[in-house]
This record gives sequence, C-alpha cells and structure tokens, in this order.
Amino acid sequence: MKHFFGIFTTAMVLLLAGCASVPMAPLDQDIQAKEFLPAPSKASLYIYRNESFGAAIPMTVSVNGKVLGQTAAKTYFRLNVVPGKYSVESHSENVSSLPLSVEAGKNYFVWQEVKMGMWTPRSLLQQVNESTGRAGVTESKLIAFSVSDKDLTPLDTPINAPLSASPAPPGDSVNQKLRELQNLQKDGVITEEEFQKKKQQLLEKL
Repeated sequence: MKHFFGIFTTAMVLLLAGCASVPMAPLDQDIQAKEFLPAPSKASLYIYRNESFGAAIPMTVSVNGKVLGQTAAKTYFRLNVVPGKYSVESHSENVSSLPLSVEAGKNYFVWQEVKMGMWTPRSLLQQVNESTGRAGVTESKLIAFSVSDKDLTPLDTPINAPLSASPAPPGDSVNQKLRELQNLQKDGVITEEEFQKKKQQLLEKL
C-alpha cells in the first residue's frame, strides 16, 4: 500500500510541477498568428493547450497521420490548410481524435484539454468557438514545427487516376497498321490478296 501511495505521489508531482520543453517559433511568427487572419483560399487551424495541469508532460499532436510535434503548457500550433476534411489526434496515455471539416477564410480552434490519467495525463480534443479559441491562443505561445502546410492534404481529396495515353489520331493509326500489313505481306506472312483486302478495310475507317 505504501509502495502504491509512493508511485501515486510521484505521478501527481509530475502532473502538477515542472514544465515540458518544446521548440518555440520566433516572436514575430507568434504575433502574426495571433492576428487570426487565414491565408488566401485557406483556413487557419489552431491547436492549443492553455492549462498548467500536467505541464511536465509533453503531448504529441498529429494531423491526418502526420506528426506536428509536442505541446507543453500554454503552447499552440497554427496551420494554414486548404478546405476539406481533417483528423486531429492527441497522443498521451490515450489517443483522442477529432474530425474536422474546414472552409476557406475561417478560423478553427481545437482545445487539447488535459485530463487525469492512471500514470500520466490523458487528453481530450474539443473544437471550441471563436471567442474561446482566441482567448486560449492569446495566452499561449506558438510552437515551431517542420511539417509544411503543403504536406497536409485533406482526407477527402480525390486520388488522381493515372493519366492515360492520348489516343493517336485516326490517320496515324491507319498509317501504322498499313506499314505493319506491308511488312507482313513482304515477309510472306499474308498473301497479296489478303493484304489488299485488309488495306481496303483500313482505308474505309478514314
């Protein structure tokens, strides 16, 4: 019992004390992000964690399966994404997933709420309204990450079918077949009569 209590106490200290370290973006980028102006033809997606609870534990965030990095207390990610469907995930003791459909010219805010876990914090992703999201982002700092906005393709983007070769113009196709027939006739594979018959059939297609 004492052993269990000691483990529990240690876990609580980790949850309530200290602060995880994550790479931060330059101040000018943080200031620009807090203007809340989406890029042309895109939507701005903010994923923020504005609680001090569990500050010692970094939490991994991914969008459409691509890992952005980790959050710490009072930090946020900001992405400019093309319209479409996305899946945001928070990885901690559990995995919390949130589907989103975004439209161009709008801001979207996802709150990474920290929850009590068995040994480490859990998390819950929630989409919040504009005023709540702006307040949470304003009191947080922008995280630096290496995933480019271009790397994030909406889940509902159709897969481009391989381009088929353009059909040859009818005249070119007939000429090619005529040459093939001439070679066949020259090599004795077909007779002169067969050659003339097939030649006439090809010419009728022009």
